[in-house]
Amino acid sequence: MSALWARSLRGRVTLIATAVAALVLIPVGIGGVAVSRSLVEASVFNDTRDTAERVAYEMRGGTLPMGAAIPVPNPSVDLIQVVGSNGRVLATSDAARNLPPLSNVHPTIEHRIVSTTNCLPTECVHLSAVRVTMFADSPVVYAGRRTPELLATRILEAVVFAEIAVLVALAGWATWLVTGRALRPVATMRAELDAVHTGDLSSRVTQPPSEDEVAQLAKSINGTLARLERSAEQQRQFASDASHELRTPIAGLRAQLESAQLYPEDTDLETLVHSALRDTDRLEAIITDLLLLARIGSRVDAAKERVDLAELVRQELGTRSDKIPVTADLAEGVTVDGVRLQLARVLTNLLDNAERHAEHFVEVTVAREDGTAVLSVENDGVEIAEEDRERIFERFTRLDAARSRDAGGTGLGLAIARDVAMAHHGQITVEDRPGGARFVLRLPAV
Repeated sequence: MSALWARSLRGRVTLIATAVAALVLIPVGIGGVAVSRSLVEASVFNDTRDTAERVAYEMRGGTLPMGAAIPVPNPSVDLIQVVGSNGRVLATSDAARNLPPLSNVHPTIEHRIVSTTNCLPTECVHLSAVRVTMFADSPVVYAGRRTPELLATRILEAVVFAEIAVLVALAGWATWLVTGRALRPVATMRAELDAVHTGDLSSRVTQPPSEDEVAQLAKSINGTLARLERSAEQQRQFASDASHELRTPIAGLRAQLESAQLYPEDTDLETLVHSALRDTDRLEAIITDLLLLARIGSRVDAAKERVDLAELVRQELGTRSDKIPVTADLAEGVTVDGVRLQLARVLTNLLDNAERHAEHFVEVTVAREDGTAVLSVENDGVEIAEEDRERIFERFTRLDAARSRDAGGTGLGLAIARDVAMAHHGQITVEDRPGGARFVLRLPAV
């Protein structure tokens, strides 16, 4: 049973709440009992002291009748005795007539009033002793009452600790009920998550109508399931697109080789080798891009450095020989933290894309805008429609207008650029440009 409770969050919370309630209520109960007993005892001693002092005052004034019963000024303090210095009872109240001396306590001149308790053969009493005069042979007045039941027994303690036990039990029971009610949506979510399988990620957990932590958990779980569903769909689409893109050069290469095998005398070896190498180069480019996409954002490429974007652009343009000249407008001192090779690959892909679609010019711009490093590549080719500006960053996506002009592209260049931007906590977008296209990469500047 203890192991079951230890595995249950509901059980652990109930145990903790019960223990906390006990740790709080028990000291409070002990303190309450002690204070209550102290207050009652102080009240009793106050009454006995007042009665003893009043009787002593009457004795000093000579108004106390020594032969008759001592009158009782306070009905609750009915045990009164006047005892001489020799221990003989000189006067007494009716209630104390047949009792031995109430106490042998004899107040001193310095402490003429003493309050104490004493147990007689038949009962215990609370009393106060008052010295009548300052002389050595002064009699002593004893005024007392039977010890109240509250002080003589443990009834108060029993009642208080019974109440504490009930309160602790109620605290544990209430915690058990409240925790069970609070965790009921969690149990429902667990059952719904257990029913989710890789073949169908469209299921969602039930989100409570409140805005508490459990509702936020359900919201996060649904968001995670949505991302997993999108990722699985993207993987399926990627596998389909990749198989299609790889199948084309492989099929062409196989057809050429089979034709050469069937008709060796009609085969031009140089043409065959050239075509086979072209298809092999395309296969190698696709596989290289796929591997790069798999590595982006991983620990393998986590070694970042400070990169000056203007310098990066100059180095890239210095190694290219494009058919359309590239103009550059580069602001100095625009730096980012990133993986240099990946950022260079983004720039290369954007320039290659611009060169394939440009009519007369390609322009690269580097600037800083409100703490953001901005690198843009634009050309005067065909404009990109609003509805296509997100789709072109998907893998193996080519617009119809671009297919006829896309010579040798793998269909992964813009997808690589987007993944690199996201891995560097930035974004790449297509912005409006009349009579052309403008790709903008934004990264946090340093």
